[in-house]
Amino acid sequence: MNVMRRLKSIASGKSSISDPGGDFSLKRPKVDQEVDHRVDIEIQLEEQCPITRNDDVASTSEGSASSTLTVDTRQEKSGYKELPKEMSGMKIRDKISDDHEDMEPTVVSGNGTETGQIIVTTLSGRKGKKKQTLSYMAERVVGTGSFGVVFQAKCLETGESVAIKKVLEDRRYKNRELQIMRMLDHPNAVHLRHCFYSTTEKNEVYLNLVLEYVSETVYRVSRHYSRVNHHMPIIFIQLYMYQLCRALNYMHNVIGVCHRDIKPQNLLVNPHTHQLKICDFGSAKMLVPGEPNIAYICSRYYRAPELIFGATEYTTAIDMWSAGCVFAELLLGQPLFPGESGVDQLVEIIKILGTPTTEEIRCMNPSYKEFKFPQIKAHPWHKIFHRRIPPEAVDLASRLLQYSPTLRCTSLEACAHPFFDALREPNACLPNGRPFPPLFNFTPQELSGAPTELRQCLIPEHTRK
Repeated sequence: MNVMRRLKSIASGKSSISDPGGDFSLKRPKVDQEVDHRVDIEIQLEEQCPITRNDDVASTSEGSASSTLTVDTRQEKSGYKELPKEMSGMKIRDKISDDHEDMEPTVVSGNGTETGQIIVTTLSGRKGKKKQTLSYMAERVVGTGSFGVVFQAKCLETGESVAIKKVLEDRRYKNRELQIMRMLDHPNAVHLRHCFYSTTEKNEVYLNLVLEYVSETVYRVSRHYSRVNHHMPIIFIQLYMYQLCRALNYMHNVIGVCHRDIKPQNLLVNPHTHQLKICDFGSAKMLVPGEPNIAYICSRYYRAPELIFGATEYTTAIDMWSAGCVFAELLLGQPLFPGESGVDQLVEIIKILGTPTTEEIRCMNPSYKEFKFPQIKAHPWHKIFHRRIPPEAVDLASRLLQYSPTLRCTSLEACAHPFFDALREPNACLPNGRPFPPLFNFTPQELSGAPTELRQCLIPEHTRK
């Protein structure tokens, strides 16, 4: 059934939206039907950030899983015990790239890519420092895709676990992901330790990003609660969403970068401290006003409507829409807009937000001229979520999920929303009594341009020096 027939069916009442007991009934996405492992309440499963390609390309994934990476969430069945055969026989590249002056690749013991093999690299001695040799033992693959692989490794000098993201390098371009990751310096963004290049016998060049290893993702935590028919505790939703919004404020307003692939799989979580870190900057880009960008970007369930309408001059507001989708998913226990195709994604959005007005379509994409949509009324937000959901949560979701990009709340405004007031209480802590991860250590750059009233809300009085 095409989009117009589906929308007409909904408009005529033949296809209804149910509201059993105030808990909105959603189409169950295929991703929810996958078998997942049991997760302890402390959430100590292992997984790391996914891969995307270097250039300005889009995800063509089914639902929330990126086409450029399949994260290994079922390891017993996946068979990932060794790195892919096509990636064996790799050697550290001897030539130092201009794009990576601080790393001097040298010796490899063995092929360097099979499980148990050793990769030896040398950090160049910059600013008067001595050269430092670091050895990594490959342990296991945690994700693989058409553009490379992510594997967990252990630094033999320190015993520390790291994630090494190996991406096929396009010699025609500088790697945008590497450039952006070098700019990142925030507690809620994954940290790049260093990088090196390697080559195969076919002279293919791979960029290896050595990242801090974080064992869990918001996706896995959310799936855990869904599998046992429990809702994620509100305190964890508050923690994860607050840190996500804070990270987006840093990206959007401090370094001027749009992530363009915000989804639960790209949000790492420390299972003990519940500190969140955004990962996978393969789709990230600095958006320049007046400069066109690809519209077919972002994983489908989290794709902003202006992208579906083909906008190419969009803003960082697409990340805020994605954040709203993540928020709703954590509240519901399943995706809010589980479209089965790009077109079906728009149907799922219209079923809830109603038919966009002509003005809203102009705000999303001024070039879009096809306005012939059946008139469907918006479904009340309070009927979409269960009665147990705090009204402040419903209000925040409604402010993030607006058709008009300019009407969506900004990341910093979201951080100041009353939904997060519980985090600002003087004695607030984790359910186990441990302290929260750092939440209010804003830098002057993060608060630059924020009104005094907003600053006072963001930094609780009991945390001020």
